[in-house]
Amino acid sequence: MKVVLALTLVAVVVAAPYRPRYGHSPIPSYRPAHYRPVPSYRPTPSYRPTPSYSPTPSYRPTPAYRPTPSYAPAPSYSPAPSYNTVPHYTYNYAVKDDYSGNDFGHQENRDGYDTQGSYSVQLPDGRLQTVTYNVNGDSGYVAQVSYQGEAQYPHYQPSYSPAPAYTPRPSYG
Repeated sequence: MKVVLALTLVAVVVAAPYRPRYGHSPIPSYRPAHYRPVPSYRPTPSYRPTPSYSPTPSYRPTPAYRPTPSYAPAPSYSPAPSYNTVPHYTYNYAVKDDYSGNDFGHQENRDGYDTQGSYSVQLPDGRLQTVTYNVNGDSGYVAQVSYQGEAQYPHYQPSYSPAPAYTPRPSYG
């Protein structure tokens, strides 16, 4: 007796999305983070230079400068001067030059806040002007002006004679 067994296959076909078929597979335009290319060729250097000279010092140089002491050096400046002293001075000068006509001078005495002095100058009109002044504390500058001699205004006389005016030569035609 023969038993025939028949199997029936039922195929279920599920429709897949459309994908065009290429002759090659496309290369993605991105590279994954874990992608590292593996080199196919690693060259080995054929020449490795060895140093022909390795200097070793035969002596140890001594330093030219050694920092000195750890103590604090004395200051190189002098203390600030005190200006609380009362000023006291006397000076004078005078110039008299007959060739140029200069005649002037100045003298001053100061003791604390009291200052007295005078100055003089020869004026162009021939007089000698003298200014005597006094400065005492808060009183300010007090001056007295005096003149010696009399003003002279001589008549002006040029020291040169003017050249003759140009006159053209007569032309004979």
